[in-house]
Amino acid sequence: MSSSLLFTLGVILLTYIGMVATRRILKKIANARNILPKRIFFVQKVFETLFIIIGLIVLTFVWGINIEGISVFASSVFAIVGVALFAQWSILSNVTASIIIFFTFPAGVGDRVRIVDGDGSVEGEILEIALFQIEIRDADGNKVLYPNNLLLQKPVIKLKQQA
Repeated sequence: MSSSLLFTLGVILLTYIGMVATRRILKKIANARNILPKRIFFVQKVFETLFIIIGLIVLTFVWGINIEGISVFASSVFAIVGVALFAQWSILSNVTASIIIFFTFPAGVGDRVRIVDGDGSVEGEILEIALFQIEIRDADGNKVLYPNNLLLQKPVIKLKQQA
């Protein structure tokens, strides 16, 4: 077997091991904090995508692919994606906020919270924490969708459970 093929198999194996290890770590964190499997899925996909991109970059070096052609193409794609994400910054900031919330948010599904936002404060029970927003049921039974990026910017009070 050629050395390039061995390196390729090694990179694929390391990428797979990294993805499996990340999956296990996220499940342990989720079990310790009683996080729903749906939330794990979104965060897991973000990390798996990063592992695959890093693996592909390493493979371009292993196989000696002409970086100049790829770099011109990649920079064009990144420029287009950058403009699109700048135009839709809230999408990227909500996904980033979702990952931060996964690891650090003290409240979970079923907890009662108050999000202090001036006259537009929201209080109720958390029904779901998704990739882009948190879903809360208020005292009147209305479902309120609150963006994750705003959740990180506002004070959140975890309320005592009602008897």
